[in-house]
Amino acid sequence: MTSPEAPERIGPYRILQVLGEGGMGVVYVAEQTEPVRRRVALKIMKLGMDTKQVVARFEAERQALAVMEHPNIAKVLDGGASETGRPYFVMELVRGVPITEYCDMHRLSTRHRLALFIPVCHAVQHAHQKGVIHRDLKPSNVIVAVQDDRPVPKVIDFGIAKAVSQRLTELTLVTEYGQAMGTPAYMSPEQAEMSGLDVDTRTDIYSLGVMLYELLVGRLPLDPAEMGVPAFFARLVMRESSPPRPSGRLSTLGRDQVGIASSRQTNMSALRKELRGDLDWIVMKAMDPDRTRRYETVNELAADLQRHLDDEPVVARPPSARYRLAKFIRRHRAGVAAGAAAMAALLIGATVATVGLVRATRAEAVARQEAEAVRQVADFLVGLFRVSDPGEARGNTITAREILDQGARQITTELGDQPAVQARLTQTMGEVYSELGLYDAARPLLEQSLALREKLRDPDQLGVATGLVDLASVARRQGTFAQAESLYRRALTIREAALGPNDPQVAAVLNGLGGLLFTQGKYAEAEPVLKRAMQLRERALGPNAPDLGSTVRNLGALYWAQGRYAEAEPMLRRALQIYERAYGADHREVAASLNNLGALYWTEKKYPEAEPLYVRAQQIYEKLLGPEHPDVATILNNLGELAWAQGKYAEAEPLFRRSLEIKRKVLTADHPSIAISQNGLASVLRDQGRYREAEPFYQRALALRERVLGPDNPSVAETLRAYAALLRRTGRADQAAGFEARAQAVEAKSKSHK
Repeated sequence: MTSPEAPERIGPYRILQVLGEGGMGVVYVAEQTEPVRRRVALKIMKLGMDTKQVVARFEAERQALAVMEHPNIAKVLDGGASETGRPYFVMELVRGVPITEYCDMHRLSTRHRLALFIPVCHAVQHAHQKGVIHRDLKPSNVIVAVQDDRPVPKVIDFGIAKAVSQRLTELTLVTEYGQAMGTPAYMSPEQAEMSGLDVDTRTDIYSLGVMLYELLVGRLPLDPAEMGVPAFFARLVMRESSPPRPSGRLSTLGRDQVGIASSRQTNMSALRKELRGDLDWIVMKAMDPDRTRRYETVNELAADLQRHLDDEPVVARPPSARYRLAKFIRRHRAGVAAGAAAMAALLIGATVATVGLVRATRAEAVARQEAEAVRQVADFLVGLFRVSDPGEARGNTITAREILDQGARQITTELGDQPAVQARLTQTMGEVYSELGLYDAARPLLEQSLALREKLRDPDQLGVATGLVDLASVARRQGTFAQAESLYRRALTIREAALGPNDPQVAAVLNGLGGLLFTQGKYAEAEPVLKRAMQLRERALGPNAPDLGSTVRNLGALYWAQGRYAEAEPMLRRALQIYERAYGADHREVAASLNNLGALYWTEKKYPEAEPLYVRAQQIYEKLLGPEHPDVATILNNLGELAWAQGKYAEAEPLFRRSLEIKRKVLTADHPSIAISQNGLASVLRDQGRYREAEPFYQRALALRERVLGPDNPSVAETLRAYAALLRRTGRADQAAGFEARAQAVEAKSKSHK
């Protein structure tokens, strides 16, 4: 409904209602009919605001917006003057709420708030590159609108913008001496000085820092309303604005603490822990009263926030070897966790063994030797990670792979005369390489460790068994199944002889062996092995142990492969619950369980249920493992199958191609997983009528599966049937019938073994 004060029309635009009012202009919702019909926001100068300065600022805002083209800045569509000569301009209509209100309304976590704030930084950086400083950044000038079901922040109101590299209007825009421009709570000290002669892009960085503080804490760092505007300005100009760090500000919130934490989907203790450290440093650097100590550009602020989200060292924080090592471990949590666990187990195990040996035999010399081995392992690891210290790295960026490669070289060159220590470390390094998906690098280290352990005096050979299990796991991941099965069975024999048939370490081997048999399509052999592993683990470890989750998931996947869906779903759901309870929402095992449950729903054609599980698994994998890990390739393939099953061929094809690209890069040429993506891509091409492109992929997938898995594997039947469909469509019915007969024979044989 049109406001009584609003005109019916301004230029070619029909006025619908008042949207808002600023210091010098009124904003209306207006309707444009030519050349396109759409609703817009029209801003026109207020009546009586006809001084040269105001006209200059209004014209400057119009010109400032016109030179910018960014998805997070409101677009200028048109401009002109009314019949009475009042200038106006037309912007896209942004319907939304201030960024702080949006975050609280939707109870966004700290991570999601940062993810929403980073595009705001990019928008302001774009303005700076165009020579424009905003000078009034605050939540009400950052509106969050929902577009395509996702929040999009838009920076608006460049009404007091200042040109830094170009003239925005013929009327030179100068802030009058003695007149502060902007909103006090978000104003930088240099802006508050009111001279306006020495304000640069870093004033916007300060305002962004205040806004970020408010997003994180729910309160301003310093509130002019509480201390009075004159006192606030005095402190600001004197550079005495030293608010508490965000994490410290939380303790001043009194009864509001619970509500603020709740609006961030956490509790106060966890929120304080989230803010303490990186975010404290980043916010305080952006808000430093001395602008020479702030970030030089808004992009630097955005980059530091992204580093924090990616668990990388941030620039705002003083560097130290300990801090960088902690970041390295968090960044590579999935890979390092296995290695760290193994390291801890080795150190603790060695210590316990040493104590037991002393008590049993008083062989002090042997005890000292073992203790020295433990110390050498620890010293080696400390020295290895010291390369991440800035003093050691000399300014170079040290990657996870470089640290691992250096460690592998040092083990060989420095520990050749200490086979016990060398065996421990080569095994640990091999495990870390394996968890990172670097199987070609892992295998020789694990083979070396196993060879060293076989030469050591180890009466019960439990160390050898551990080496066999680790090597079998890598062989399985590389697709050399026959060798993996032989290694698992040898390890099983050793552990049963040394520990008895009901030990949890025996169950661990059974779990690996059962999973391998399942992968090979030997369902009848796999089921009793996995059931025995499950019984042992549940009895020894309890119903919620993470190790049990692996066996439960394997058994659920076996039921799924056999078409026993009613039995599979509760097993897969139980595995997911075990891992989420043990590790939280963002863990590699959680992702694997989501993937398995999604595959079950895909098979049952419950596509809406499958998709969010796959997408969540993909996000976890890419966050933990990077974009080129085999597990990422697997989930991309599954997303491709989901899109293909729904006839979304344009979505499916790039997913299959990307999956295939990753697998060819990181797996051996004969890995059976490659055939999965080849088969899927062929089916997408076939169903688009691109038969000549599809056929070679079917041929390669069939040849690879027959060669590696054997002619009677169920996956061979899958490719035979899919290929037969292509042959029928291209007029080769006889050849198609032969493929279908072969597929039927394989399927019948597989069923007879279930």
